[in-house]
Amino acid sequence: MSDLRELYQQVILDHNKEPRNFQKLEGANHTAEGYNPLCGDEITVYLQVEGDMIGNISFQGSGCAISKASASLMTASVKGKTKAEAEALFHTFHKMLTGQTDSAFDPRELGKLAVFSGVREFPVRVKCATLPWHTLRAALEGKEEKVSTE
Repeated sequence: MSDLRELYQQVILDHNKEPRNFQKLEGANHTAEGYNPLCGDEITVYLQVEGDMIGNISFQGSGCAISKASASLMTASVKGKTKAEAEALFHTFHKMLTGQTDSAFDPRELGKLAVFSGVREFPVRVKCATLPWHTLRAALEGKEEKVSTE
């Protein structure tokens, strides 16, 4: 189990050090800003939505390793998905982080996002991991006010 935990930590540190899709997306037609006042994480999510599909996605911001890695893995996970698929992925991810999964939950449903399963042991960090996802939802819904984890 400690080997798995170490692997998860390595993946999170890699995505923090070299985040994927970390840039302002030119031509974005949906954007949203998010803020976690507890630790100061700030993120902006940029989307190119084509019909019901997330054609492209990126993010910018600053924050802890968990929020940055979560945003990086989120962008890779939802690119090319429908809005409904992204929403379903958000719910599965959120349930895993908050420990609300049922016995039928299979972490393989989340793919690489399963690296965040250990975050539930640190309740303060759950908001760090979910901030990019709440910001994504706000962008998809066209919300103009800044999303807060509080």
